[in-house]
Amino acid sequence: MTHRIAVYVRDGLLAMELGIVHRLFGQARSDSGDALYEVITCTDVPGPVRTDSDIRILVERGLEAVAEADTVIVPASDVDYETDLAAASALFDAVSSQRLASICTGAFVLAAAGRLDGKRATTHWKSAACFAELYPQVLLDPNVLYTEDGNVLTAAGEASGIDLCLHMIRQDFGAAVANRVARGTVVPPQRSGGQAQYIDTPVPRTHSTSTADAQEWALRNLGSALSVEDLARHQAMSVRTFSRRFVAEVGVSPARWIVAQRVQRSRELLENTDLTIERIAHDTGFGTATSLRNQLAAELGVSPSAYRATFRVGGDAPITRHRQILDLE
Repeated sequence: MTHRIAVYVRDGLLAMELGIVHRLFGQARSDSGDALYEVITCTDVPGPVRTDSDIRILVERGLEAVAEADTVIVPASDVDYETDLAAASALFDAVSSQRLASICTGAFVLAAAGRLDGKRATTHWKSAACFAELYPQVLLDPNVLYTEDGNVLTAAGEASGIDLCLHMIRQDFGAAVANRVARGTVVPPQRSGGQAQYIDTPVPRTHSTSTADAQEWALRNLGSALSVEDLARHQAMSVRTFSRRFVAEVGVSPARWIVAQRVQRSRELLENTDLTIERIAHDTGFGTATSLRNQLAAELGVSPSAYRATFRVGGDAPITRHRQILDLE
């Protein structure tokens, strides 16, 4: 069965965010080319909806689409700060176990509906102070790209909405499908949700000040023991300078980045090869099957064998609800 996504839009919709959801999930295909998602757009009262630009969109679905969806996504609007509590609560009256997600200030709607109470969430850094004042019961983290707390996910802004969509696709259908979508969209296949929202120097000005060579070298040598000293030496920098430059460019520490790349490579090998868990652990630099098992449990909440059983390319149809992966343990 295809996974149905309802995108709830309101007056003042940020049109780019609606396009992100339709484009990314719409590109997700099985090995045989079948669509893995059905994406529908809905609003309070079907009809024209104003966007933040000089265009309007015609939305034909009402709120009944929310109750029928597996995932409900709320993109931002230029009226999110004025979200009506009663309207927001009514919107989610029909929502029970569905996965909920927001992009940018769409988090205001989830918070107004009480769906973020006691949960970790994020929103655009420009709106963080207002959000914290309005919803002190939410565990706001304004410094990350996206968050996941149970079945509720939030993204910080337009670009991190891409990261969040790819993250959900990766959860639902595995890294291979998410990577194909990323390639089709010409975006990086994965940025960690814990990466900083704002990076001082996202694009290095000169080759001499970049850590790109060290990153490429590390990706070619993930199976080897890698230290910050190794990367700094390869880039011909001191450890202190390299670490500072790396965080400025990438948004996370070198050590954290290496672990993320090893987890990503492990997922790809589990999906696309018949290599043993021990061999994959060796080839990705985790060393032992126990270490790989611990890392996947920490990052994904599943064992390597459970992940492979769910997302093995050419095997049975993948489980589309990521929570069900836990049933395979």
